[in-house]
Amino acid sequence: MEIAFTKMHGLGNDFVVIDAITQSISLSTAQIKFIANRNFGVGCDQILLVEKSDVADADFRYRIFNADGREVEQCGNGARCFATFVRDQGLTDKAEIPVITSNGRIVLKIEDDNQEQGMVTVDMGAPLITPAEIPFICDEQANSYTLDIDVNGEHQNISFSTLSMGNPHVVILVDNTEKAAVEDLGKAFQTDSHFPNSVNVGFMQILDRQNIRLRVYERSVGETQACGSGACAAVVAGINLGLLDETVEAQLLGGNLSIHWAGNQNPVMMTGPTATVFKGSIKL
Repeated sequence: MEIAFTKMHGLGNDFVVIDAITQSISLSTAQIKFIANRNFGVGCDQILLVEKSDVADADFRYRIFNADGREVEQCGNGARCFATFVRDQGLTDKAEIPVITSNGRIVLKIEDDNQEQGMVTVDMGAPLITPAEIPFICDEQANSYTLDIDVNGEHQNISFSTLSMGNPHVVILVDNTEKAAVEDLGKAFQTDSHFPNSVNVGFMQILDRQNIRLRVYERSVGETQACGSGACAAVVAGINLGLLDETVEAQLLGGNLSIHWAGNQNPVMMTGPTATVFKGSIKL
């Protein structure tokens, strides 16, 4: 089987995007791992599949697979690339594109066709903060929690916020993202039994009420250059703690995202660039 693909990235968070509408695509876990392998395949953080929608209020189905073959619920940077891809491929001519994910419906808005970086705004939906919805096992809901976490054989009391942006996130406040123990704490939280579906772990440094720095250790991937849903989760956590305003510039390793949330059950809006790297085909 030979399939056509497009390599894209959103702030360095990179994807292999595959049109599964005009091509007949059925990928095994082994094939997904091969495509994502940076030495033997194309190489990417995630593989994105563009499929026909099976619901009335969405134009496409958006599926995301991590490099280890695991299908996940959401990816904000990938959603922006998805919007640019379906427009570039002629699969739609709309500027606002509703898509269905495994966790519900989101809306993608292409801001300006003339911008070189392909700016896209994603309506990420309302954040989920109820522990059962994240999911997070605890006795009582709160804006901040503390757990005794096993970090390389040592127990540490870590304070954090947790919520879901269609996928589960932990947000840890740090004084300096450059000095944060991203890999050690990321791995520790991802294997902790309080998070039955594992969790993405963000490390947020607050610069002022409109600006943060953020690093994210993602499930099944490790630290990435940027994480859109992680940026949304960090801003929501900061607002709920009374530390941030409604609109925040999130500085990630790969670049900046603009995040807006008006609180309560309002959707989180994320705006950022996309880039197409190259197109090709691969035999599986």
